[in-house]
Amino acid sequence: MLSFFKLIRTGNLVFIALTMFLIKYGLFEPFGVAVTLNLLGFSLLVLAVVCVAASGYVINDIFDVKADVKNKPDRTIVNSRISEKNAYRLFFILNIIGVGLGFYLSNMIGQPGFSAFFIFGSAILYLYNSQFQQTILVGNILVSVIVGLVPVGVGLYDLLPAITDQNQQTQSVIFSILIDYSIFAFLINLLREIVKDQEDIDGDYNAGYKTLPIVLGKNRTNKILFALGLLPLGFLIFYTYKYLFENTPAVIYTLLLLVGPLLFFLINIWTAEKKKEYSRLSFVLKGILFFGLISIGLLQFILL
Repeated sequence: MLSFFKLIRTGNLVFIALTMFLIKYGLFEPFGVAVTLNLLGFSLLVLAVVCVAASGYVINDIFDVKADVKNKPDRTIVNSRISEKNAYRLFFILNIIGVGLGFYLSNMIGQPGFSAFFIFGSAILYLYNSQFQQTILVGNILVSVIVGLVPVGVGLYDLLPAITDQNQQTQSVIFSILIDYSIFAFLINLLREIVKDQEDIDGDYNAGYKTLPIVLGKNRTNKILFALGLLPLGFLIFYTYKYLFENTPAVIYTLLLLVGPLLFFLINIWTAEKKKEYSRLSFVLKGILFFGLISIGLLQFILL
Protein backbone atom coordinates (compact mmCIF):
# COMPACT_ATOMS: atom_id res chain seq x y z
CA MET A 1 0.00 0.00 0.00
CA LEU A 2 2.88 2.38 0.81
CA SER A 3 4.38 1.69 -2.62
CA PHE A 4 1.05 2.58 -4.22
CA PHE A 5 0.95 5.96 -2.46
CA LYS A 6 4.54 6.64 -3.52
CA LEU A 7 3.79 5.65 -7.10
CA ILE A 8 0.93 8.13 -7.47
CA ARG A 9 2.86 10.88 -5.58
CA THR A 10 0.22 11.36 -2.89
CA GLY A 11 1.85 14.54 -1.57
CA ASN A 12 1.65 16.22 -4.97
CA LEU A 13 -1.97 15.14 -5.40
CA VAL A 14 -2.89 16.64 -2.01
CA PHE A 15 -1.24 19.88 -3.13
CA ILE A 16 -3.30 19.90 -6.34
CA ALA A 17 -6.52 19.31 -4.39
CA LEU A 18 -5.58 21.99 -1.82
CA THR A 19 -4.92 24.52 -4.59
CA MET A 20 -8.29 23.84 -6.21
CA PHE A 21 -10.24 24.12 -2.94
CA LEU A 22 -8.37 27.34 -2.09
CA ILE A 23 -9.47 28.80 -5.42
CA LYS A 24 -13.09 27.89 -4.75
CA TYR A 25 -13.35 28.76 -1.05
CA GLY A 26 -10.47 31.22 -0.66
CA LEU A 27 -11.06 33.23 -3.84
CA PHE A 28 -14.48 32.66 -5.40
CA GLU A 29 -16.56 32.55 -2.20
CA PRO A 30 -15.02 35.56 -0.35
CA PHE A 31 -15.36 37.73 -3.46
CA GLY A 32 -18.96 36.63 -3.95
CA VAL A 33 -18.55 35.61 -7.59
CA ALA A 34 -21.18 33.46 -9.26
CA VAL A 35 -20.23 29.78 -9.44
CA THR A 36 -21.63 26.69 -11.13
CA LEU A 37 -20.68 23.73 -8.92
CA ASN A 38 -21.84 22.91 -5.41
CA LEU A 39 -19.53 21.11 -2.95
CA LEU A 40 -20.31 17.67 -4.38
CA GLY A 41 -19.84 18.76 -7.97
CA PHE A 42 -16.61 20.57 -7.17
CA SER A 43 -15.30 17.57 -5.21
CA LEU A 44 -15.91 15.44 -8.30
CA LEU A 45 -13.94 17.97 -10.36
CA VAL A 46 -11.05 17.77 -7.90
CA LEU A 47 -11.20 13.97 -7.95
CA ALA A 48 -11.17 13.97 -11.76
CA VAL A 49 -8.10 16.22 -11.92
CA VAL A 50 -6.32 14.23 -9.21
CA CYS A 51 -7.00 10.92 -11.00
CA VAL A 52 -5.62 12.20 -14.32
CA ALA A 53 -2.57 13.64 -12.55
CA ALA A 54 -2.02 10.36 -10.68
CA SER A 55 -2.21 8.43 -13.96
CA GLY A 56 0.50 10.74 -15.30
CA TYR A 57 2.78 9.89 -12.39
CA VAL A 58 2.18 6.18 -12.92
CA ILE A 59 2.93 6.22 -16.66
CA ASN A 60 6.00 8.34 -15.93
CA ASP A 61 7.40 5.67 -13.63
CA ILE A 62 6.57 2.93 -16.15
CA PHE A 63 8.53 4.59 -18.96
CA ASP A 64 11.31 5.83 -16.66
CA VAL A 65 12.35 2.46 -15.23
CA LYS A 66 15.64 2.35 -17.13
CA ALA A 67 16.59 5.90 -16.14
CA ASP A 68 15.37 5.54 -12.55
CA VAL A 69 17.53 2.47 -11.94
CA LYS A 70 20.53 4.78 -12.41
CA ASN A 71 19.10 8.04 -11.01
CA LYS A 72 17.31 6.74 -7.91
CA PRO A 73 17.79 2.96 -7.52
CA ASP A 74 16.50 2.95 -3.93
CA ARG A 75 13.25 4.70 -4.93
CA THR A 76 12.35 2.72 -8.06
CA ILE A 77 8.87 1.24 -7.65
CA VAL A 78 7.80 -0.28 -10.99
CA ASN A 79 9.27 -3.78 -11.47
CA SER A 80 10.70 -3.74 -7.95
CA ARG A 81 7.67 -3.32 -5.69
CA ILE A 82 4.81 -3.11 -8.21
CA SER A 83 4.82 -5.11 -11.44
CA GLU A 84 4.67 -3.27 -14.76
CA LYS A 85 1.43 -5.10 -15.58
CA ASN A 86 -0.27 -3.86 -12.40
CA ALA A 87 1.11 -0.37 -12.95
CA TYR A 88 -0.46 -0.29 -16.42
CA ARG A 89 -3.76 -1.48 -14.96
CA LEU A 90 -3.63 1.31 -12.40
CA PHE A 91 -2.85 3.83 -15.14
CA PHE A 92 -5.89 2.82 -17.18
CA ILE A 93 -8.21 2.72 -14.14
CA LEU A 94 -7.17 6.21 -13.03
CA ASN A 95 -7.56 7.52 -16.57
CA ILE A 96 -11.01 6.04 -16.99
CA ILE A 97 -12.17 7.52 -13.67
CA GLY A 98 -10.64 10.95 -14.37
CA VAL A 99 -11.81 11.34 -17.97
CA GLY A 100 -15.16 9.73 -17.16
CA LEU A 101 -15.83 12.18 -14.32
CA GLY A 102 -14.71 15.04 -16.56
CA PHE A 103 -17.17 13.94 -19.24
CA TYR A 104 -19.97 13.66 -16.65
CA LEU A 105 -19.26 17.11 -15.18
CA SER A 106 -19.03 18.71 -18.61
CA ASN A 107 -22.47 17.43 -19.51
CA MET A 108 -23.85 18.30 -16.08
CA ILE A 109 -22.96 21.99 -16.55
CA GLY A 110 -24.23 21.97 -20.13
CA GLN A 111 -20.77 22.27 -21.70
CA PRO A 112 -19.96 18.83 -23.19
CA GLY A 113 -17.07 20.33 -25.14
CA PHE A 114 -15.24 21.03 -21.88
CA SER A 115 -14.53 17.28 -21.60
CA ALA A 116 -11.70 17.96 -24.06
CA PHE A 117 -9.86 19.54 -21.09
CA PHE A 118 -9.46 16.10 -19.49
CA ILE A 119 -8.96 14.20 -22.73
CA PHE A 120 -6.21 16.67 -23.70
CA GLY A 121 -4.56 16.41 -20.29
CA SER A 122 -4.60 12.62 -20.28
CA ALA A 123 -3.31 12.37 -23.86
CA ILE A 124 -0.51 14.88 -23.27
CA LEU A 125 0.69 13.08 -20.14
CA TYR A 126 0.85 9.79 -22.06
CA LEU A 127 2.55 11.30 -25.11
CA TYR A 128 5.00 13.16 -22.90
CA ASN A 129 6.21 9.94 -21.32
CA SER A 130 6.05 7.73 -24.41
CA GLN A 131 7.33 10.17 -27.06
CA PHE A 132 8.19 13.74 -26.09
CA GLN A 133 10.32 12.93 -23.05
CA GLN A 134 13.04 12.00 -25.52
CA THR A 135 12.72 15.32 -27.38
CA ILE A 136 14.62 18.37 -26.16
CA LEU A 137 12.43 20.82 -24.18
CA VAL A 138 9.11 19.63 -25.68
CA GLY A 139 8.37 17.33 -22.75
CA ASN A 140 9.39 19.98 -20.20
CA ILE A 141 7.04 22.51 -21.77
CA LEU A 142 4.11 20.12 -22.10
CA VAL A 143 4.16 18.91 -18.50
CA SER A 144 4.51 22.52 -17.31
CA VAL A 145 1.48 23.49 -19.41
CA ILE A 146 -0.49 20.75 -17.63
CA VAL A 147 0.54 22.14 -14.22
CA GLY A 148 -0.37 25.65 -15.32
CA LEU A 149 -3.80 24.51 -16.48
CA VAL A 150 -4.96 23.48 -12.99
CA PRO A 151 -6.07 27.01 -11.89
CA VAL A 152 -7.57 27.67 -15.34
CA GLY A 153 -9.47 24.38 -15.16
CA VAL A 154 -11.23 25.50 -11.98
CA GLY A 155 -12.30 28.69 -13.70
CA LEU A 156 -13.38 26.79 -16.79
CA TYR A 157 -15.79 24.52 -14.91
CA ASP A 158 -16.90 26.69 -11.99
CA LEU A 159 -16.65 30.28 -13.24
CA LEU A 160 -17.28 30.52 -16.98
CA PRO A 161 -20.67 28.73 -17.10
CA ALA A 162 -22.01 31.19 -14.49
CA ILE A 163 -21.14 34.33 -16.48
CA THR A 164 -24.06 36.65 -17.29
CA ASP A 165 -24.25 40.14 -18.75
CA GLN A 166 -24.61 41.52 -15.21
CA ASN A 167 -21.58 39.82 -13.65
CA GLN A 168 -19.29 39.60 -16.66
CA GLN A 169 -16.83 42.24 -15.45
CA THR A 170 -16.39 40.70 -11.99
CA GLN A 171 -16.07 37.18 -13.38
CA SER A 172 -13.50 38.37 -15.93
CA VAL A 173 -11.33 39.99 -13.22
CA ILE A 174 -11.31 36.80 -11.15
CA PHE A 175 -10.56 34.67 -14.20
CA SER A 176 -7.65 36.97 -15.11
CA ILE A 177 -6.23 36.34 -11.61
CA LEU A 178 -6.38 32.60 -12.31
CA ILE A 179 -4.54 33.13 -15.59
CA ASP A 180 -1.80 35.06 -13.75
CA TYR A 181 -1.38 32.17 -11.31
CA SER A 182 -1.33 29.72 -14.21
CA ILE A 183 1.47 31.65 -15.93
CA PHE A 184 3.46 31.72 -12.69
CA ALA A 185 2.94 27.97 -12.12
CA PHE A 186 4.01 27.25 -15.71
CA LEU A 187 7.22 29.26 -15.42
CA ILE A 188 8.29 27.82 -12.06
CA ASN A 189 7.47 24.25 -13.06
CA LEU A 190 9.37 24.66 -16.35
CA LEU A 191 12.44 25.71 -14.37
CA ARG A 192 12.01 22.73 -12.06
CA GLU A 193 11.61 20.26 -14.93
CA ILE A 194 14.90 21.41 -16.47
CA VAL A 195 16.65 21.35 -13.08
CA LYS A 196 15.43 17.76 -12.61
CA ASP A 197 16.95 16.96 -16.02
CA GLN A 198 20.24 18.35 -14.71
CA GLU A 199 19.88 16.19 -11.61
CA ASP A 200 19.08 13.04 -13.61
CA ILE A 201 21.50 13.54 -16.49
CA ASP A 202 23.37 10.23 -16.01
CA GLY A 203 20.30 8.01 -15.98
CA ASP A 204 18.64 9.96 -18.79
CA TYR A 205 21.77 9.54 -20.94
CA ASN A 206 21.72 5.77 -20.36
CA ALA A 207 18.03 5.69 -21.28
CA GLY A 208 18.71 7.49 -24.57
CA TYR A 209 16.82 10.71 -23.71
CA LYS A 210 17.72 13.98 -25.41
CA THR A 211 17.25 16.45 -22.58
CA LEU A 212 18.63 19.99 -22.57
CA PRO A 213 21.64 19.14 -20.33
CA ILE A 214 22.54 16.13 -22.50
CA VAL A 215 22.39 18.14 -25.73
CA LEU A 216 23.94 21.42 -24.52
CA GLY A 217 25.84 20.39 -21.39
CA LYS A 218 25.36 21.42 -17.78
CA ASN A 219 27.07 24.82 -17.95
CA ARG A 220 25.05 26.11 -20.89
CA THR A 221 21.85 24.74 -19.37
CA ASN A 222 22.66 26.57 -16.12
CA LYS A 223 22.86 29.82 -18.07
CA ILE A 224 19.53 29.10 -19.77
CA LEU A 225 17.97 28.37 -16.38
CA PHE A 226 19.33 31.68 -15.06
CA ALA A 227 17.80 33.57 -18.00
CA LEU A 228 14.47 31.75 -17.64
CA GLY A 229 14.49 32.42 -13.90
CA LEU A 230 14.47 36.15 -14.57
CA LEU A 231 10.97 35.83 -16.08
CA PRO A 232 9.09 34.79 -12.90
CA LEU A 233 11.27 37.20 -10.89
CA GLY A 234 10.22 40.08 -13.12
CA PHE A 235 6.63 38.82 -12.99
CA LEU A 236 6.67 38.88 -9.17
CA ILE A 237 8.29 42.31 -8.93
CA PHE A 238 5.77 43.79 -11.38
CA TYR A 239 2.83 42.15 -9.60
CA THR A 240 4.03 43.33 -6.19
CA TYR A 241 4.54 46.90 -7.38
CA LYS A 242 1.22 47.12 -9.24
CA TYR A 243 -1.15 45.29 -6.88
CA LEU A 244 0.43 44.67 -3.48
CA PHE A 245 2.66 47.64 -2.77
CA GLU A 246 0.33 49.27 -0.23
CA ASN A 247 -0.24 46.01 1.68
CA THR A 248 2.79 45.45 3.91
CA PRO A 249 2.02 41.83 4.97
CA ALA A 250 1.51 40.86 1.32
CA VAL A 251 4.81 42.47 0.33
CA ILE A 252 6.64 40.68 3.17
CA TYR A 253 5.06 37.34 2.18
CA THR A 254 6.08 37.81 -1.44
CA LEU A 255 9.63 38.91 -0.63
CA LEU A 256 10.35 36.22 1.97
CA LEU A 257 8.64 33.21 0.42
CA LEU A 258 8.78 33.92 -3.32
CA VAL A 259 11.29 36.60 -4.37
CA GLY A 260 13.94 35.61 -1.79
CA PRO A 261 14.00 31.89 -2.67
CA LEU A 262 13.95 32.76 -6.38
CA LEU A 263 17.00 35.00 -5.92
CA PHE A 264 18.67 32.13 -4.02
CA PHE A 265 17.94 29.89 -7.00
CA LEU A 266 19.36 32.40 -9.51
CA ILE A 267 22.54 32.91 -7.50
CA ASN A 268 23.20 29.19 -7.03
CA ILE A 269 22.14 27.85 -10.44
CA TRP A 270 24.99 29.78 -12.09
CA THR A 271 27.64 27.58 -10.44
CA ALA A 272 25.72 24.35 -9.73
CA GLU A 273 27.45 21.14 -10.81
CA LYS A 274 26.67 18.30 -8.44
CA LYS A 275 23.53 16.19 -8.23
CA LYS A 276 22.84 17.26 -4.63
CA GLU A 277 23.04 20.94 -5.63
CA TYR A 278 20.40 20.44 -8.31
CA SER A 279 18.30 18.41 -5.89
CA ARG A 280 18.37 21.30 -3.40
CA LEU A 281 17.45 23.85 -6.09
CA SER A 282 14.59 21.63 -7.27
CA PHE A 283 13.27 21.60 -3.70
CA VAL A 284 13.55 25.41 -3.55
CA LEU A 285 11.49 25.72 -6.74
CA LYS A 286 8.91 23.31 -5.36
CA GLY A 287 8.63 25.52 -2.28
CA ILE A 288 8.18 28.62 -4.46
CA LEU A 289 5.41 26.88 -6.39
CA PHE A 290 3.73 25.81 -3.14
CA PHE A 291 3.79 29.22 -1.46
CA GLY A 292 2.87 30.91 -4.72
CA LEU A 293 -0.25 28.85 -5.29
CA ILE A 294 -1.50 28.79 -1.69
CA SER A 295 -1.35 32.58 -1.70
CA ILE A 296 -4.59 32.33 -3.69
CA GLY A 297 -6.32 31.80 -0.36
CA LEU A 298 -4.76 34.99 1.04
CA LEU A 299 -6.03 37.36 -1.66
CA GLN A 300 -9.25 37.97 0.28
CA PHE A 301 -7.21 39.59 3.06
CA ILE A 302 -5.27 41.72 0.56
CA LEU A 303 -7.92 42.88 -1.88
CA LEU A 304 -11.03 43.04 0.30
